[in-house]
Amino acid sequence: MKSVNTVTLLGHVTNVPELKTLSGGQTVCTFGLATNRTWKDKQGETQTLAEFHNLVVWGKLGEFCGQYVKKGKPLYVEGHLKTGNWEVEGSKHYKTEIVVDNVVLLGAKDKEAEASVEQEEVAVA
Repeated sequence: MKSVNTVTLLGHVTNVPELKTLSGGQTVCTFGLATNRTWKDKQGETQTLAEFHNLVVWGKLGEFCGQYVKKGKPLYVEGHLKTGNWEVEGSKHYKTEIVVDNVVLLGAKDKEAEASVEQEEVAVA
């Protein structure tokens, strides 16, 4: 049987992306994304629930995110789930992250960033 591990999110960036270069030279960018789910309850009242996601972006795409993704801005991402675990004092902990494969910047364009993004797209292609 085949399986699918695909995540598609559209939300707002919750914190300033943190870009790191690891000892092996690989770059990684981490940041959060908030999404909202809205529905009507039994009384017909609109309810909203915020969900917060941890994102990890590797390599050139991570460098791009570190430079152009801004806190509070809307963002579309595609990726897959990855769960890590570790043990502290006999207690096992888990963290599920979204490893991002694709990013689309949304919202009003910053003129300086727009020119840089166009140059980046040419260089990557």
